[in-house]
Amino acid sequence: MADVYIGPIVLEVNGTEIEVTRVSPTVDTGRKLVKTMNSTGRARGHVNGIATYNLTLEAVKPKGRTFIWENIVDAKLTLFPEDGGDKTITYQNFTVQTVGDEYNVDNEARVSITGFALNRIEE
Repeated sequence: MADVYIGPIVLEVNGTEIEVTRVSPTVDTGRKLVKTMNSTGRARGHVNGIATYNLTLEAVKPKGRTFIWENIVDAKLTLFPEDGGDKTITYQNFTVQTVGDEYNVDNEARVSITGFALNRIEE
Protein backbone atom coordinates (compact mmCIF):
# COMPACT_ATOMS: atom_id res chain seq x y z
CA MET A 1 0.00 0.00 0.00
CA ALA A 2 1.27 3.47 -0.89
CA ASP A 3 1.98 6.10 1.75
CA VAL A 4 -0.21 9.19 1.86
CA TYR A 5 1.56 12.49 2.47
CA ILE A 6 0.30 15.88 3.61
CA GLY A 7 -0.90 18.04 0.74
CA PRO A 8 -0.13 21.64 -0.14
CA ILE A 9 -0.09 24.30 2.55
CA VAL A 10 -2.02 27.57 2.35
CA LEU A 11 -0.65 30.70 4.01
CA GLU A 12 -2.87 33.49 5.34
CA VAL A 13 -1.74 36.89 6.59
CA ASN A 14 -4.47 38.64 8.58
CA GLY A 15 -7.24 36.94 6.61
CA THR A 16 -5.70 37.53 3.16
CA GLU A 17 -4.50 34.41 1.34
CA ILE A 18 -1.01 34.77 -0.10
CA GLU A 19 0.44 32.64 -2.88
CA VAL A 20 3.72 31.32 -1.51
CA THR A 21 6.27 29.04 -3.07
CA ARG A 22 8.29 28.29 0.06
CA VAL A 23 7.96 28.59 3.84
CA SER A 24 10.82 27.69 6.21
CA PRO A 25 10.01 28.05 9.90
CA THR A 26 12.81 27.51 12.43
CA VAL A 27 12.75 27.42 16.22
CA ASP A 28 15.65 28.58 18.37
CA THR A 29 15.11 27.06 21.82
CA GLY A 30 17.40 29.58 23.52
CA ARG A 31 19.13 26.85 25.53
CA LYS A 32 22.79 27.49 26.30
CA LEU A 33 25.63 25.36 27.54
CA VAL A 34 26.90 26.29 31.01
CA LYS A 35 30.64 25.85 31.37
CA THR A 36 31.90 25.39 34.90
CA MET A 37 35.30 24.70 36.39
CA ASN A 38 35.31 21.14 37.67
CA SER A 39 37.59 18.11 37.92
CA THR A 40 36.11 16.37 34.86
CA GLY A 41 37.07 19.16 32.47
CA ARG A 42 33.63 19.04 30.83
CA ALA A 43 30.50 21.12 30.88
CA ARG A 44 27.91 19.71 33.24
CA GLY A 45 24.66 21.32 32.27
CA HIS A 46 22.61 23.85 30.42
CA VAL A 47 20.26 26.73 31.09
CA ASN A 48 16.86 27.13 29.46
CA GLY A 49 16.34 30.28 27.44
CA ILE A 50 13.60 32.07 25.58
CA ALA A 51 12.40 30.36 22.41
CA THR A 52 12.19 32.40 19.21
CA TYR A 53 10.36 31.51 16.01
CA ASN A 54 11.99 32.66 12.78
CA LEU A 55 10.27 32.37 9.41
CA THR A 56 11.62 32.71 5.90
CA LEU A 57 9.10 32.71 3.09
CA GLU A 58 9.00 33.36 -0.61
CA ALA A 59 5.83 34.68 -2.23
CA VAL A 60 4.80 35.36 -5.81
CA LYS A 61 4.10 39.03 -6.53
CA PRO A 62 0.45 39.38 -7.60
CA LYS A 63 -0.24 41.45 -10.72
CA GLY A 64 -2.51 44.41 -10.12
CA ARG A 65 -2.30 44.23 -6.32
CA THR A 66 0.23 46.03 -4.21
CA PHE A 67 1.12 44.58 -0.87
CA ILE A 68 3.53 46.53 1.34
CA TRP A 69 5.45 43.65 2.87
CA GLU A 70 7.68 45.70 5.14
CA ASN A 71 4.63 47.09 6.95
CA ILE A 72 3.55 43.69 8.30
CA VAL A 73 3.64 43.92 12.11
CA ASP A 74 1.85 41.63 14.61
CA ALA A 75 0.32 39.53 11.84
CA LYS A 76 -1.12 36.04 12.19
CA LEU A 77 0.36 33.42 9.87
CA THR A 78 -1.61 30.20 9.56
CA LEU A 79 -0.32 27.12 7.77
CA PHE A 80 -2.92 24.45 7.21
CA PRO A 81 -2.98 21.41 4.95
CA GLU A 82 -5.78 21.46 2.40
CA ASP A 83 -6.65 17.79 2.85
CA GLY A 84 -7.26 18.18 6.59
CA GLY A 85 -4.89 15.35 7.45
CA ASP A 86 -2.60 17.22 9.80
CA LYS A 87 -2.70 19.90 12.47
CA THR A 88 -3.00 23.59 11.70
CA ILE A 89 0.06 25.61 12.75
CA THR A 90 -0.42 29.26 13.65
CA TYR A 91 2.35 31.79 14.24
CA GLN A 92 1.13 34.76 16.27
CA ASN A 93 2.51 38.31 16.21
CA PHE A 94 4.57 37.77 13.05
CA THR A 95 6.71 40.81 12.22
CA VAL A 96 8.70 41.28 9.02
CA GLN A 97 12.41 42.08 9.38
CA THR A 98 13.73 42.02 5.81
CA VAL A 99 12.17 42.08 2.34
CA GLY A 100 13.95 41.37 -0.94
CA ASP A 101 12.80 41.18 -4.56
CA GLU A 102 13.73 38.39 -6.94
CA TYR A 103 13.30 38.15 -10.70
CA ASN A 104 14.22 35.13 -12.81
CA VAL A 105 14.23 33.88 -16.38
CA ASP A 106 10.91 32.03 -15.94
CA ASN A 107 9.04 35.39 -15.90
CA GLU A 108 8.30 35.14 -12.20
CA ALA A 109 8.64 38.07 -9.84
CA ARG A 110 8.94 36.95 -6.23
CA VAL A 111 9.51 38.53 -2.87
CA SER A 112 11.69 36.99 -0.15
CA ILE A 113 10.59 37.76 3.40
CA THR A 114 12.23 37.01 6.74
CA GLY A 115 10.71 37.74 10.10
CA PHE A 116 9.91 36.42 13.54
CA ALA A 117 6.84 35.35 15.50
CA LEU A 118 6.28 35.55 19.23
CA ASN A 119 4.22 32.36 19.57
CA ARG A 120 3.49 29.07 17.77
CA ILE A 121 0.27 27.09 18.26
CA GLU A 122 -0.70 23.68 16.86
CA GLU A 123 -4.45 23.15 16.59
